Amino acid sequence: MDSTRAPLRRIVSLTLVVLAGLADLAHAAPPARIEVVEQGSDWPVPLVELRTTDQQRFVTDNTGVIALDAPDLMGREVWFTLRGHGYEVAPDGFGYRGVRLHPEPGHTTRVTVRRTIIARRLGRITGAGIMAESQRLGNFGDWRESGVVGCDSTQNTVHRGRLFWIWGDTTLANYPLGIFDGTGATTVISPLPRLEPPIRLEFDLFRDDAKRPRGIARVGGEGPTWVTGLASIPDRAGTSHLVCSYLKIKPPMDAYRRGLAVWDEVAQEFRTVRVVWTNGPGADLKPLFPEGHTVTWRDTGGHDWLLFGNPFPSLRCPATFEAWQDPSTWERMSAQPVLKAAETGAEVKPHTGSIAWNPWRKRWVTVFMQFFGKPSAFGELWYAEADAPTGPWGQAVKVLGHDNYTFYNPRLHPEFTPDGSPALIFEGTYTQQFADHPEPTPRYDYNQVLYRLDLDDPRLKPAQSGK
Repeated sequence: MDSTRAPLRRIVSLTLVVLAGLADLAHAAPPARIEVVEQGSDWPVPLVELRTTDQQRFVTDNTGVIALDAPDLMGREVWFTLRGHGYEVAPDGFGYRGVRLHPEPGHTTRVTVRRTIIARRLGRITGAGIMAESQRLGNFGDWRESGVVGCDSTQNTVHRGRLFWIWGDTTLANYPLGIFDGTGATTVISPLPRLEPPIRLEFDLFRDDAKRPRGIARVGGEGPTWVTGLASIPDRAGTSHLVCSYLKIKPPMDAYRRGLAVWDEVAQEFRTVRVVWTNGPGADLKPLFPEGHTVTWRDTGGHDWLLFGNPFPSLRCPATFEAWQDPSTWERMSAQPVLKAAETGAEVKPHTGSIAWNPWRKRWVTVFMQFFGKPSAFGELWYAEADAPTGPWGQAVKVLGHDNYTFYNPRLHPEFTPDGSPALIFEGTYTQQFADHPEPTPRYDYNQVLYRLDLDDPRLKPAQSGK
């Protein structure tokens, strides 16, 4: 045998294997396309799960689509249990809520669901794979992944013509431990051209030299840094400063230091300007501290204030950079402890949330998470109104609920809508934490989901009565 022919034969064999593989790919069946839409509007519905009888799970992306390519499910009738956190189908005779579908490669099947909540889900705005299902079907090829997989609650403020965002603990793809000193970004002030799904909100993230997302609140001390009380406020000369409060955390989730920080416009990160509290013997366990979400308010006497609260104001100071740094100007406020449910009259205790002036209602509005609500202990959200940010807040109407899942720290986005619009936009952190051992939802868990509340919805009238 001619030994010189052996390498040639191996090359020919390898080439045949590669060509055979390419042929298999060329003949691979395309996925079946399942689209989930809202009854009446035909809006796509993100975050709807379909589950087979053998526990295969599929979840719609921001376009309301699932790309189904499981070969064992093709060309046959398949039962999918449907779960949608406020979107559902009617139960069958045995009480099962689901749909029978007949997936076929390359074919589209539409599932129509009924919305049972007042708020309307717009989609996810953080994390990975926001358009992944549609991309598998050949759409949204221009969507850019941020590099962030998951992140905790957001703080926002308008600063020097941009909307500034900062999130808490952040998960990356390369290791279970990610960023624990705040990730941040900016966008235009009104970043969504249309307030209906599918939405795509792209952030200009602060990144390191390797173009990876980085922390922007690397203040001194061990443990995570939690940023709160974000605001943009002018000094006496009229120059705006981006400021925040921060907490340094040790296990399990205890704050051992609280301080104030200012944004360094050159280095693009926060720098400590003052430590205002340190835990230790004799330390006040409930110190006066500017935390939560921030709004500005001009009182009837013409004085401008910064109000800090979560949801309702618990501290105020004059709306100047100098006053914000001076604890002697801080004033404690009494936040309303409970509201009345419009439908039942039962007490509803707020836990987290935010407030904003609403030009369409010409009143102050709030969306807040209920403390130990039902059915989800930390996943029930309510809407209420007041004539002033200090209250009193009127009757509350539930606008969003979850089935054993958490949705905390809701944040209103008044910047997203023009003054003449009845739409109110808010987001919150969707997470399995603090719920009763639910299975985490792929891609969505520990991320921010955006909702729209139409303030002309008649179901909100009880909260708008002024009582």
